[in-house]
Order: sequence, then C-alpha cells, then structure tokens
Amino acid sequence: MARSRDQGVGQWLVPAITAATFDKTALMQHNYGAWIALGLHPIYEADHRDEHLRLLRERLEHGAALAVGEIGLDFYLPELDTERQIHFFESQLKIARDYDLPVIVHIRRSQDQVLKYLRKWKVKGGIAHAFNGSEQQAAEFIKLGFCLGFGGAMTYDGSQRIRRLAQSLPLESIVLETDAPDIAPSWLAGSPPKRNEPAQLPQIAAVLAQLRQTPISEIASQTSINTRRILGLL
Repeated sequence: MARSRDQGVGQWLVPAITAATFDKTALMQHNYGAWIALGLHPIYEADHRDEHLRLLRERLEHGAALAVGEIGLDFYLPELDTERQIHFFESQLKIARDYDLPVIVHIRRSQDQVLKYLRKWKVKGGIAHAFNGSEQQAAEFIKLGFCLGFGGAMTYDGSQRIRRLAQSLPLESIVLETDAPDIAPSWLAGSPPKRNEPAQLPQIAAVLAQLRQTPISEIASQTSINTRRILGLL
C-alpha cells in the first residue's frame, strides 16, 4: 500500500472472494481506507454455501461495501460445477439488485452467459473485470451500465484484441485495474511471473495513454471519474 501511494495511487477497490475473506476485506477498509466489495467468486464455488448468501446480505446491511463482487462465471476451468456457479451468480445478482449496488463480474470464457443473467436481473451496472471479449460484447456491457476493466493483459504486444479495444472504446467506459497479485503486466513476466501489486497501476495507465495517444493525465483523471461513477461516489 505504501509503494502504491508513493506511485501516486490514491485509492484501491478490494473485492472479497469467499465468505471466509469478508473479515480480511473489511480490514482493508479499516486499516487503509480502501473501498471494498463483498461477494462469492465463481472459481471457489465448491467452498460456497447458501448460508454464505445470507451472511452476504447481513454484511451489506451495514453499508460498508460499495459493490457486490467478485462474482460471475468461469468456463475456463473444466473442474468447476456450472450449475453451482450459476446458482451463486444469480443469487448474488438478486442481492445486488435488492441493495441497489453495482457488481464486479468475472467473465473468463463466459461473456455471453454473464450478459444473459445481467439482462435477466437488471442490476445497477458495475465493472466487467479483466475484459477480453469482442467489440460487440463490450458494447452490450456498456449498454447495461458497465465499465470494462483493463490491466496487465493490455501491456503485452501479443494481446492484439484487448489492445484494439483499449484504443477504440470510449474512454468513459474504461477503468484501470491490476488484479493484484495476478495478471502481471509484461514487465513482471517470467516463470513464474513476479507478484503484481497496485503500485503497477501508473505504468499500466501509461500503456493505455500510449495506445490511445492521449496524455496520461487525462487517462488518470477520466478512469478515476469512471470508477467513482460506477461505485456511486460522484
């Protein structure tokens, strides 16, 4: 956190991934003033129980979380149970709608399916995390009130589709992210890659500025505004 402050990062959005991480996530807010989201991540579907959905509602009653997340669907890992993922995703979309909160969605190999349930439950927008879909899918998320998250993957020359989208999408629909400690940017690549962290965000912003031929000050300002708008802080 200190390193990221030294690099000019002024705020962080930290999502929970399981009910067991709700308390640790809340400590990020208490200790550092971070914004937090609470949710049950699809990759950990085997750990989730229906009582965790009730616990999520109880925590949201306190009003500390600005979003429900990280939630969604993951169709990349074959060992995951699709029906359980959908059950917990739909249940959390309903909770987000009931509390009028945005959602942070995980969409790995599942963009169309996530869009299907977002249309069904009509939540208050959110962030499509680590977006790597098509231009048409991007447009559909934007129609539903979502911003698209771009981070480490955008920094690789080989990520042509992601880089084209980062260049062409309205800047008002983009937020920057790290997914720390994962999705390491190109300068941290290796085997294994080095640990990603929020201090990398300004350099990620510089890549977006270069791709769009836009001053980095404009990138920083607009993506910060976008994040605050999505989280209901404007």
